[in-house]
Amino acid sequence: MILQVKQLNLPPEIAKEIKSERLEIVRVKNGFLLREVKDPIKRAKGYFKGSKFTSQRYMELKAKEKRLE
Repeated sequence: MILQVKQLNLPPEIAKEIKSERLEIVRVKNGFLLREVKDPIKRAKGYFKGSKFTSQRYMELKAKEKRLE
């Protein structure tokens, strides 16, 4: 379940430390965990760093795939 931070009634000292606007509630063995929901684009940035895979290479592969259709 994902909630907006403003939907929760958190103590101010906890709320000010949350950097995300959304929180995910996850059931764990001992109860529940509140986890910040990060922007997936920002999280993925740099994922392929150091590999030979680039956005240019991706576009070339997609163009080749389209021609083969």
